[in-house]
Amino acid sequence: MIVFDENIHQESLLEAVAHWYPGKVLSVTELRPGTFIPDEEIPTLLRRAKGATFVTTNAADFWRKIPAHARYCVICFPLPNERVEEVPELLRRLLRLPEFRTKAARLGKVIRASSEEIRYYRAGDPTVHSLPWPESPT
Repeated sequence: MIVFDENIHQESLLEAVAHWYPGKVLSVTELRPGTFIPDEEIPTLLRRAKGATFVTTNAADFWRKIPAHARYCVICFPLPNERVEEVPELLRRLLRLPEFRTKAARLGKVIRASSEEIRYYRAGDPTVHSLPWPESPT
């Protein structure tokens, strides 16, 4: 299950990911309909939605602030609002990497994928690991 943050849950983005991702793709608002969801409550919702991969462009509020947990994955793409349409393709590229390809491989990680590199930390391990982006296919 891919869960998009409220700041990027445009239908066009969800549909673009649903086109290639075999599981459910939804907005975080569907995890608790009809209510405001503060950022600090996201980890609780993700733990209840066991196996969720949460996607946001709000790296400032999640990277190194949200705890990594074995029941979810958080992916932060630090992009300005005018570039959110890049998220589906960046997510697809990221999920093709061996470190994140399967749900089992990515659960327990909080990932920050900028244009320069991919950084992540894991549940129970505060060390930040870095990977370069592989060359983009032409």
